[in-house]
Amino acid sequence: MSETSPAFPAAPGIAFLDDRAIIAIGGKDCVHFLHNLLTANIEALKPGAGTLAALLTPQGKIITDMLVFNASDEEPLFLIDVPRGFSEDLASRLSRYRLRADVTIDLIEAPVGVAVLLDSPPASSDAFYIFPDPRHPALGQRVIGPHAEIETAFDALPKLTPGTFHQRRVMLAIAEGGKDYFAGAIFPHEANFDRLHGVDFRKGCYIGQEVVSRMEHRGTARTRAVPIRFANGFGVLGGSSVVAGTREIGRIGEVYEGHALAFIRLDKLAEARASGEGISAGGVGIVVYSEQYT
Repeated sequence: MSETSPAFPAAPGIAFLDDRAIIAIGGKDCVHFLHNLLTANIEALKPGAGTLAALLTPQGKIITDMLVFNASDEEPLFLIDVPRGFSEDLASRLSRYRLRADVTIDLIEAPVGVAVLLDSPPASSDAFYIFPDPRHPALGQRVIGPHAEIETAFDALPKLTPGTFHQRRVMLAIAEGGKDYFAGAIFPHEANFDRLHGVDFRKGCYIGQEVVSRMEHRGTARTRAVPIRFANGFGVLGGSSVVAGTREIGRIGEVYEGHALAFIRLDKLAEARASGEGISAGGVGIVVYSEQYT
């Protein structure tokens, strides 16, 4: 069963994302350093802007997804917004690649954190950084800085739970590592990086580039992250298999208020739709949103 695009109500307010961490990258060689390692075009990233990016295995699978923001002023500075559980490993991997480059790599500890402003007018501050989320306008603005100062500055805004943000994210078919998929388990196309401008197919070599480019040119991405909702209104355990009849066709990520991302074989989904087979996960019927995501 399928439906048209998911809709979500406006939710003006601020949510603190305590599951995110920040790695600061500086030094005169930092642009070239990041550009040669990550999937996105870092050289084209202007101050105040951000991009989705990933560090890949040589086989082209995602080790860590991240948001990279250009916070440069008089000196080059990039802030990497990354799942906290992957932050130490990412900082360590980047340090190993540094070699003799003039690059500084600092994992920023508390009280610096990450918050998100949803459905709010553009904000600015001299006390912390604010960037539009590069993945989709509906994901609002990322705020990076001391937790207490952010809280004080936006005290008048309603406080949202992280789940409010993540529900919206999965309804927009935007996956995040550690929640929707495991490290080293999927290719960028399967997490819709190609649709979210998280991969630059015209730039030079980076780790895993050959595999990712081949998938793009041959159109061989058979699995995609697609938004679903559960018929029971609240869902099942994340990681459950998605089945059509008795055939497994994918699995789901973490569930937020009855919504989740499902990583589904698109050919198997098309077969199930053509035959009228019901689609379920964990014994619960699911609705897959429309073909614009598949």
